[in-house]
Amino acid sequence: MRALTWQGTMKVRVEDVPDPVIQDPGDVIIRITSTAICGSDLHLFDVLGPFLSRGDVLGHEPMGIVEEVGQGVTTLAPGDRVVIPFVIACGHCYMCQRGLTTQCETTQNRSSGTGASLYGYTELYGSVPGGQAERLRVPFADFNAQKVGHDLPDERYLFLSDILPTAWQGVQYAGLESGDVLAVIGLGPVGQFAARIGVHLGHRVIAVDPVPERRAMAERHGVEVLDLTDDVLDRLREATDGRGPDAVVDAVGMEAHGNPGAAFAQFAAGLLPDPLAKKAATTVGVDRLAALMLALDSVRRGGTVSLSGVYAGAADPMPLMTMFDKGLTIRMGQCNVHRWRDELLPLVEDPADPLGVTDLVTHRVPLEEAARMYDVFKKKQDGCIKVVLTP
Repeated sequence: MRALTWQGTMKVRVEDVPDPVIQDPGDVIIRITSTAICGSDLHLFDVLGPFLSRGDVLGHEPMGIVEEVGQGVTTLAPGDRVVIPFVIACGHCYMCQRGLTTQCETTQNRSSGTGASLYGYTELYGSVPGGQAERLRVPFADFNAQKVGHDLPDERYLFLSDILPTAWQGVQYAGLESGDVLAVIGLGPVGQFAARIGVHLGHRVIAVDPVPERRAMAERHGVEVLDLTDDVLDRLREATDGRGPDAVVDAVGMEAHGNPGAAFAQFAAGLLPDPLAKKAATTVGVDRLAALMLALDSVRRGGTVSLSGVYAGAADPMPLMTMFDKGLTIRMGQCNVHRWRDELLPLVEDPADPLGVTDLVTHRVPLEEAARMYDVFKKKQDGCIKVVLTP
């Protein structure tokens, strides 16, 4: 089959790889009909290379049609249409029963000290072949593959794989009450959905992003927007009676604009021999923290900062005195997709499309163009906000 593979720092390529096969009775094999490029994939493109091997298949936002079914599968059959969460969980362990599927004790990666396995996301998370491919093996399929109908287009359902529940969790973690103001830092795909979810739930939402096309998209959905200017902190406070927003969702993560020193360190570490690069990343690695610092500075005293953007630095400097003095609540983590999907399915199937899932994709291209689109997405060229690949 054809698949998008990692070849080195800022180098990916579509090539022939072996077809997946049933390995365990609970597996299914799906033929992928749509698969997306996630902002988290860009971390693999230029930061987390030391934890990848040449030829690893990337991608964790797929959906498609079941083709083969293991003997232990009871709820799926060939021909079923399914969306695949990026988290691989068993559904029955201590953590899964508590809705913490990202901490699944069955697929947890104890050797690397990380949580549940993820599709296409480095040796830290199991080195599981990803979904930017023509086919995908889905373990624990009865729990992981979400069956959907055949009538609506893929884009109604595709984002249930990751970014829609990630945004939903981010807003839920913000702990908003009636009348509260939510700020969203970053209007990439997760930020777009987080802002729209805030509006859908009845809150005033102010979002910050330096890209005009992203701000314009958010405005279409009732979001107030601010450019990332030098005085944006003052403007956020001015817009909220001088206090700051009640909660802030950081939808950017480790590769925020600014922090040129950290950006260089991230890039340089990726060029080291793998053993040295891994050691650096897990002991002295740092993230670009501009978005997080803006969130911590702007949120009102006693407010909440919810981190949806991915962070991976082991030695990030944090302003603990300020955080303590302001009495902040911080919530974070990979999205427990399975916990939220029953709430979200009626929203994506609603004819009114209340979260605007049909107004996100800016580029739909064949899988063969994936390498080019990684570069376009990374550089925010051509108005690129969300890319969907068609195998």
